Amino acid sequence: MNLIKAGKDAQGNDIELNYYDYGQGNPIVLIHGWPLSAASWEYQLAELPLHGVRVIAYDRRGFGMSSKPWDGYDYDTMADDLKAVLDTLDLQNVTLVGFSMGGGEVARYMSRHNGARVSKVAFVSAVTPFMLKTDDNPSGVDKSTFDDMIENLGKDRFGFLSDFAKKFYGQGVLSHPVSQGVLDWSAMLAFPASPRATSQCVKAFGETDFRQDMKAIHVPTLFIYGTADDIVPPATGAEAAAPLVSGAQLVGYDGEPHGLLITSKDHLNRDLLTFVKGQPVQSYYDQDELSGNMPRRNQNNAALAANDPTPATY
Repeated sequence: MNLIKAGKDAQGNDIELNYYDYGQGNPIVLIHGWPLSAASWEYQLAELPLHGVRVIAYDRRGFGMSSKPWDGYDYDTMADDLKAVLDTLDLQNVTLVGFSMGGGEVARYMSRHNGARVSKVAFVSAVTPFMLKTDDNPSGVDKSTFDDMIENLGKDRFGFLSDFAKKFYGQGVLSHPVSQGVLDWSAMLAFPASPRATSQCVKAFGETDFRQDMKAIHVPTLFIYGTADDIVPPATGAEAAAPLVSGAQLVGYDGEPHGLLITSKDHLNRDLLTFVKGQPVQSYYDQDELSGNMPRRNQNNAALAANDPTPATY
């Protein structure tokens, strides 16, 4: 295990974050979603380091093999944990990639720590800018949804998380985008998290308003989302977030669910590598490009900017 110290808990014990660190080159830091761990980036950790970049993924406090304190599951603290990762490893010219809940850490880090060490940011199926439905956020999700999640976690965390994995990947009676093995693996990643962290993080991503944080982002930014995402509806997430960041690229994956880091792993890997190398994200890749070669630059097929009402789709 590789461990980074990120402060202390209420009893004075070190809080340690487990991380994976592969490859050489400019660093990409991957921040995982709820209720998983850094291991959920399996296909990115296996592929991206083959293309001249260094890839780091860490377990959020309370999840995976990181420390599991009672408190600290607010985004200010979790953004400070991210800072500990970047500072301890002395990373520069970083591309931050936040998936789902991890998008919140990216946004809060950029405002709270002035984007130190970061050159680019990417949000994938992210909870930003604001999940909660309020009078000034009518496209949000009813608070009762998050309350029900917390209640059901308390009743049967294992059963709830197993069922949640199906929705996560868009699994249904007629739709089978992933195998039973992937569903089982996802549950196995979620189960080791502390019950406290699992429920408190629902409150954090469900109620934290990142709209002002988004306005503090002044580096190249990419938003990727699945058009069939039932966990973070596009109108609540990427479509609302992209206009808050000047010049952001907005890319929709047609028909893809929330967990597109698995269901559309090749497209996601290609897009992240293209973005890191400073090229516009394409709307189409041929099979040779998806099988391992870097995509060709194609200005005509570049992802549309956030101020264009029609995002690129796959």
